[in-house]
Amino acid sequence: MSADARARGATPRDHLLEIAGDLFYREGINTVGVDRILSEAGVTRATMYRHFAGKEQLVIAYLQREDGLVRAQFEAAAEHAVSPEHLLELAVEGVADDASRHHTRGCPFINATAEYSDPASPVRGVVAEHRAWFRATLREYLVAVGRDDPDDRADTLVMLRDAVLVGSYLGDPDKVRKTFLRNARKVAGLP
Repeated sequence: MSADARARGATPRDHLLEIAGDLFYREGINTVGVDRILSEAGVTRATMYRHFAGKEQLVIAYLQREDGLVRAQFEAAAEHAVSPEHLLELAVEGVADDASRHHTRGCPFINATAEYSDPASPVRGVVAEHRAWFRATLREYLVAVGRDDPDDRADTLVMLRDAVLVGSYLGDPDKVRKTFLRNARKVAGLP
């Protein structure tokens, strides 16, 4: 483990997961081999297998970590929101911020799905769980502010999130952000 990781108090598992996740996100899951991950993380094969049964388990942990980060952002927004309407606004802004600050190479869940075509794979299961949680949370926020047709609105907001994450990577991030915010606010019934 690197001196930087030790200074931050990262466990070998967390350090390995951080390095693997960064490589998976930047270069693609299938293009990054285990040997490269081990080399960049500065850990042995035994260390990896102590924490993960194999590469697929590492991929699953990476996606679960991504899911946890998004959930933490939503929890932080809920702590700071002064009303249900404000919480909905923070959720929309948070998606835009995520696309322009953290996930500038597309959506990690969409990217993983592109590399795991079998809908029954455990990787796709993690993606499906994340998307179901995200949609249900948006629906909950829409219900809390009394919007009609919360199911359709939540579905549309999920689709717009997909679009801003992919569009920011493929096009002009500032323009995509503005387009997303304008349309997401309209769908959410926000001014």
